[in-house]
Amino acid sequence: PATTELLFDFYAKTDPPRSSTAMEAIILLSSTRRSLFPTDKDRGEFLGRMIRHIRELLSNQTGLQHQDNYHQFCRLLGRLKANYQLNELVKTEGYLEWLDLAASFTVQSITNWQYSTNSIHYLLALWGRLVAAVPYVRPETGVRGHVQSLEKQVLLVVETYIESMLASVETVLRSDGALDDPLDDEGSLREQLDRMPVICRFQYAPVANNILAKFDPLLNQYKELITMMGSNSTESAPADVQQRVAIVEGQMTWLTYFVGTIVGGHSWSSAHMGEGEETIDASLSRRALQLAQIVDYRLTSTNGVGRASARLEIALLYYFQNFRRVYMFMWDQVSGSTSSGSGSVSIVGMMSSKLDSAPSTKQKVYERMFEHLGMGDHTQVANLIVTKMGNDLKYWPADQEIVARTLELLHDMAGGFSSSKLLLTLETVRFLTRHHTEDQRYDGGFSSSKLLLTLETVRFLTRHHTEDQFPFLAVPSNARHRTTFHATLTRLLLSSGGEEKLGLTFDQFMEPILSALTQLGTLSATDLRSENCRRPIIGVYRDLRGIAASLHNRRTYCQLFDLLHPQHLPLMSKVVDVWHDQPDVTVSVMRFLGEFCHNKANRVNFDQSSPNGILLFRVISDVVCAYGRRLLANPMQTGTELDVYKTRYKGMALAMNILTSALGGNYVCFGVFSLYNDPALENSLDVALQMALSVPLEDIAAYPKLSKAFYGLIEILFRNHSKTVMALDTTVFMQLMAAVHDGLQSSDGTLCSLCANTIDHLATFYFTFNGKDKPEVHSLNKHLAAQPNLFSSLTATLFNLLLFGPPQNHWAVMRPMLSLMLASESSFAAYKDLLLSSQSPENQIKLNEALNKLLADVNRSLDSANRDRFTQKLTAFRVSARSFLTL
Repeated sequence: PATTELLFDFYAKTDPPRSSTAMEAIILLSSTRRSLFPTDKDRGEFLGRMIRHIRELLSNQTGLQHQDNYHQFCRLLGRLKANYQLNELVKTEGYLEWLDLAASFTVQSITNWQYSTNSIHYLLALWGRLVAAVPYVRPETGVRGHVQSLEKQVLLVVETYIESMLASVETVLRSDGALDDPLDDEGSLREQLDRMPVICRFQYAPVANNILAKFDPLLNQYKELITMMGSNSTESAPADVQQRVAIVEGQMTWLTYFVGTIVGGHSWSSAHMGEGEETIDASLSRRALQLAQIVDYRLTSTNGVGRASARLEIALLYYFQNFRRVYMFMWDQVSGSTSSGSGSVSIVGMMSSKLDSAPSTKQKVYERMFEHLGMGDHTQVANLIVTKMGNDLKYWPADQEIVARTLELLHDMAGGFSSSKLLLTLETVRFLTRHHTEDQRYDGGFSSSKLLLTLETVRFLTRHHTEDQFPFLAVPSNARHRTTFHATLTRLLLSSGGEEKLGLTFDQFMEPILSALTQLGTLSATDLRSENCRRPIIGVYRDLRGIAASLHNRRTYCQLFDLLHPQHLPLMSKVVDVWHDQPDVTVSVMRFLGEFCHNKANRVNFDQSSPNGILLFRVISDVVCAYGRRLLANPMQTGTELDVYKTRYKGMALAMNILTSALGGNYVCFGVFSLYNDPALENSLDVALQMALSVPLEDIAAYPKLSKAFYGLIEILFRNHSKTVMALDTTVFMQLMAAVHDGLQSSDGTLCSLCANTIDHLATFYFTFNGKDKPEVHSLNKHLAAQPNLFSSLTATLFNLLLFGPPQNHWAVMRPMLSLMLASESSFAAYKDLLLSSQSPENQIKLNEALNKLLADVNRSLDSANRDRFTQKLTAFRVSARSFLTL
């Protein structure tokens, strides 16, 4: 009690930063764990004191005029419910008074949002946690009428929040830049929106009525303003009209966000599914979809001139994303009963109808939602959404955020089984897969009425996917979005029945890309280096990377391989050779090749008699060698660290990753190369090692992506290509081992594991083949003769990491210990003596016993059973030794 009193007293009598620090201490004190209190009564008394002090602070507004104090106090309120259950709070003395004061404080804070933007979400979190706990508290628990009081205060808080955010639009606009717009602070906005669904659904009907009462007049005003502006842009309208449009669009942006987050908070759990909530969802959604129609109609009818604000477009995409997450996953289950135009009944729907002819509760809710929505069945709503997305891609080519969020939404929709099946029936997707170019227009065929009536929308998207048809693909800053775009379209096209439903084959889909590759392939090296080729090269390989990323089985992968080989794959080595000093070009090529040679899901699986695996590796070797030799021929340029990474290390890491994927892909018989004197393997390994060894150790450690590529390559070389590694010059070999030794001590678990595996491969090789007449063994013995303490230093480092290192690396360092001990027993004996000499006589006895247990029943073999047994013993040894060892 004295500590609590002291901290609150200190807070009240000091100014920031002392007072705010005292409040931080109070927050930590309020988070005291239940187990630290002797009894529940003591904990209840502690909570009572905390509530009393908070009531006094709220009543007197003590110190809350200071921004730091205010922020920390909001954190305290937010943490209070996180640490205590509602049934404990309602039992405290003065709970209703505290609730009223907290509500008044929240209302005051939200009203003065200019000074509390970064603190509001803590207050919303408090109310969200309070209402979420109401179902778990009996009404008779604690003070009488606490639920009714909470309902009243929550409604007040929500209505105030909605009013204040809508009013903020005009306040910010009239401030001429003096005030920051809350819509611009995405982090704070998302924090607040994430808290809203639980709070709003606690009093859903009145909250929804409040939103609808504001949404409908704004929609009517917006229609009038659009009619007034005609086919002109907002910027060309008179100043007073521009201001009115900005205010209306800003307020509708807030309301769209509110609708999106509330609809997204719908729960399909029977325990949380409120009676009739789906009809309220429908009423709110109808306004958001009507707004989308209005915005889209203006956009298309003016050929992109009459655009709404980018914020409003982003808010609509936010709503679409939430609507998709809540209602799209049910489409497949009810498509047979709700869509007369789909022409088929889903398998899931057929199975459920056989098991139970009566619709489930979820299906009833779903059907009521779309019936009340009044905008057609789910396919028509999907058509509206996807067409809006298509128009966003068409008419907002230069806005990266809109393009990125639109493609993210399309990708998510294509990712779901039921939603992807639905997309295949829409004409827009068919259009995209056929005409994905920058100059294509929709030819006026997407008026609001037609959008709702047609089921051909998605086909439109899948038929048009090149720069000539879609302008956003031609914007250089959108290069990375091309990958997402084509990955999504390919996923749709190659899904079950996709080609048939879209009326398009994979070969036809690839025609624009193959045409571009053919044109580039006919150019000479000089012409290929011209600036006019930069964007086409980047674009085509970005597209190919997206396509390759969506190939998940042997059939589809072989389709792409057959289209690209032998005519188009050799182009890559030519491109990286002539564009070696331009990272944007080389990175796009190598990212595609990295995806193309990655054998995920065993997709790179050619016929037994097929040479394609060898041919693919030749292409990989050509690209790695062409890029690596150019890079090594040019010394490192001076500049900033970012420039060094961008100009050298990024491409180098990609090249090493490509080679690592190929070496470990299990689709090439590498013995063929030496048998037939093919230098592809030898050349690629030689260039890769030269690149790896040209990087200083401190730079390897400084760049995480480079580190993973470097150690991944070294690990696969020691695993599968020991002959090449052992044949290296002793100086070079020891340079590699020094890097491995350094990486073994990294705090990054992945790097530590790669280095430990490398050591295991080396020790296993030595233990298995030592004494045999093999060139590799002779080479390794020569290296060890030049550096006789190699195994002993590795042994010491591994045991030190096991006994004294961070726990996350223990599993990694255990693997090579058995092979290393068997490869060099003298090294283990030397470390054992060193460790014993550092301990007291009493500890030496204990340590000897622990070591004897470790070595008991361990065979001189590296079979899996022996390894597993030794690993278990190592774990027990570590626990035992750490209990008494001294550093």
